[in-house]
Amino acid sequence: MYKIAVIPGDGTGPEVTAEALKVLKTVADKFGFKYESTEFDFGGERYKRTGETLPESALEELRGFNAILLGAIGHPDVAPGILEKGILLKARFELDQYINLRPVRLYPGVDTPLKDKGPDEIDYCVVRENTGDQYTGAGGFTLKGTPDEVAVQTAVYNRFQVDRCLRYAFEYTRRYGKKARNKGEHNTLALVGKTNVLTYVYDLWERAFHEMGEKEYPDVKREYYHVDATCMWMVKNPELFDVLVTGNMFGDIITDLGAITQGGMGLAAGGNINPDGVSMFEPIGGSAPKYTGKGVINPLAAICATSMMLETLGEQDAATAIEDTVRFLTANKLKSMDAGRMGYSTSEVGDLVAQHVADQ
Repeated sequence: MYKIAVIPGDGTGPEVTAEALKVLKTVADKFGFKYESTEFDFGGERYKRTGETLPESALEELRGFNAILLGAIGHPDVAPGILEKGILLKARFELDQYINLRPVRLYPGVDTPLKDKGPDEIDYCVVRENTGDQYTGAGGFTLKGTPDEVAVQTAVYNRFQVDRCLRYAFEYTRRYGKKARNKGEHNTLALVGKTNVLTYVYDLWERAFHEMGEKEYPDVKREYYHVDATCMWMVKNPELFDVLVTGNMFGDIITDLGAITQGGMGLAAGGNINPDGVSMFEPIGGSAPKYTGKGVINPLAAICATSMMLETLGEQDAATAIEDTVRFLTANKLKSMDAGRMGYSTSEVGDLVAQHVADQ
């Protein structure tokens, strides 16, 4: 019996979450596992009513779940940063979800802005460290509001944080890299950094990367890429990549670039993972308030997030069934991945996924 916490959140979040839960029920019935879901109302509307974002009592309760399924956070009537820091970042830090896992996969039939690239070329994964870097909030202002104002926000990492992220990335590469999937000669893990400028933080990352790889993972090929070069290759030669590992800030940026190359936010799913605790899975596209209530938003990213959740919980057959179904639908059913252009409503897309999974 899996205990799943559900946070539909803001905007179109409740709409896509409903379709994800529809698919979850179908795969549970088909593959014979049980779950119970508990819904929480954290988001913009609750903040407007109560001034609360994510109270400490809720964090303690969330620790008792096996996983969290999140819809979207972001409300047009709440200033930017309040909900993001008060809910998303707080959950990641307090629940120690130190890995952000972002597959970048182009599905069949999906348009990409990259010329002459297809599913075989755009098929890699980014492992982003999720609790350090500038996101720790280390820094501050002096003389704020004056002509001499100074703002400092410091990138902070310790060896423990770096090592545990790298170990997760090496293990993930060994299990899911291109060689493991019969798509390449090697399982390759590449560190993305900026050692020529950020000579302290990424010196630490690079030393730890090669020490761990040489001692513990000699079977995994190691590469190093500067982050600016990585951005260029993500556009020009994405087929070079297998698994990338990087810090929080760089990971935040390159995963959004990767989402556009895989067809847009309607298909981009991610996991905030604590391998020894509760993890949180979400579509990464945001709340899209202009589409709220219209039934036109693409729910596939939320459905793919459910697949990631099940894979992490050990329900590999159910996760694969969802993944295969999404590939079938993008190749054969949906006209577009864009909101309002799919050829089906939000709930109809959820129905298509659920029915195809049930019929397999």
